[in-house]
Amino acid sequence: MSTKLKAHLGILAANIFFAINISAVKHLTQNNFIKPFAINILRVGVSALLFWMLLLFASSKKISIKTKHLGQFSLCALCGIALNQTFFIKGLSLTLPVHAALLLLITPILISLAAVFILKESFTTYKLLGLMLGIAGAVILITAKEASGSSTNMLLGDLFIILNAIVYAGYFILVKPLMLVYNPIHVIRWIFTIGFFMLFPLGYNELIQINFASFTSIEWLLISLVVITGTFFAYLFNIYGIKKLGASVTGAYIYTQPVFAALIANIFLGEKLNAYKILAAVLIFTSVFLVNKTFSKNA
Repeated sequence: MSTKLKAHLGILAANIFFAINISAVKHLTQNNFIKPFAINILRVGVSALLFWMLLLFASSKKISIKTKHLGQFSLCALCGIALNQTFFIKGLSLTLPVHAALLLLITPILISLAAVFILKESFTTYKLLGLMLGIAGAVILITAKEASGSSTNMLLGDLFIILNAIVYAGYFILVKPLMLVYNPIHVIRWIFTIGFFMLFPLGYNELIQINFASFTSIEWLLISLVVITGTFFAYLFNIYGIKKLGASVTGAYIYTQPVFAALIANIFLGEKLNAYKILAAVLIFTSVFLVNKTFSKNA
């Protein structure tokens, strides 16, 4: 098997893991097996530990970061882990899995639009039209009434997912300079570690309330999927994909997440893929295409 094929399969697996994550978290939270912030502590804490364990297999054992970069690492941990995971996990516990998966596609739209201000790109007609379509798709999702699936406060949940997309776009921009100075795994190792200490006070009370004795084999499987495959391996495979295929190819695979998430949610959670979700999906996918059209050309 060629290296490129391995990279493509790895990125595809990472996005399937992310899609499984969505339904797995929903099952665990809506059935009160574990509360949202406790899931954050488990997934970030265990993943941070596993990233440190990778040092056992690394040729370089260097673990330090430069003092001048400490503030940047902390800001990345705040946006990429603490705020990002808090908004995502809380939003997902309140809304529907397919809503969350579709609204996450706002992230590449925001990143591309940020290039207008940071890279001084022109704000083209394509970008304006794409932004309007993306907003329209999001509005359809957050204002629709849903009969299938399970959501306790869909509007608030959708808004949290949008906030998650906003802070993650900020993280993506902040972390890029660090990736040029340090090994990507080294960067993520520290971001997860710092982020864990930021999350811990918020989720400690929920963590000590977990009744592991109530877990069946299904819940143990799901929490393992969230923590191991949906966080550690998903991030690891994405790093591998970026290294072998580049960021643009790896990033394009995010568009497969709603497809996998919809199928999984339909099978395991009974969530229906109805007309308004399809319309919102078409608008958001078209928005992503238009916003990135001139960006790719100019880049």
